[in-house]
Amino acid sequence: MFHVVFYEPRIPPNTGNAIRLAACTGTTLHLIEPLGFELTDAHLRRAGLDYHDLADVHVHADLDAALAALPGRIFAFTGKAARSFADVSYERGDALLFGPEPSGLPDEVLADRRLTDRLRIPMTPAVRSLNLSNSAAVAVYEAWRQHGYDGGS
Repeated sequence: MFHVVFYEPRIPPNTGNAIRLAACTGTTLHLIEPLGFELTDAHLRRAGLDYHDLADVHVHADLDAALAALPGRIFAFTGKAARSFADVSYERGDALLFGPEPSGLPDEVLADRRLTDRLRIPMTPAVRSLNLSNSAAVAVYEAWRQHGYDGGS
């Protein structure tokens, strides 16, 4: 229904958690290389537990390949945005794009004209960011909630 995209992820447990998120929500996970780990990494496998076979995961050589594979709108999540993720009416096929920790999406990605919008998840001003996999979960569940958790039980 939705797509979660991790641009150059570096921390294996975050990607493992995202694999589990994809399996539990019916989203498709897209990973854009270079990855900061091997997909066989023990930390990634442990975080994903036994959900790897239940998740739809695609690895793309670069941003262009990933964006070409996405069927709908693309929302980039960044602390540099003014618009809240909760102010969007999500559509089936939308992609939620997240950058690596600790830097987030680089400016050249945020400037890409193929992005539909840039969104932020509100938080207190004294902190830098949410954990990557937590951010993805917050966004996915808001999008899915708007569709009545279609396909869930």
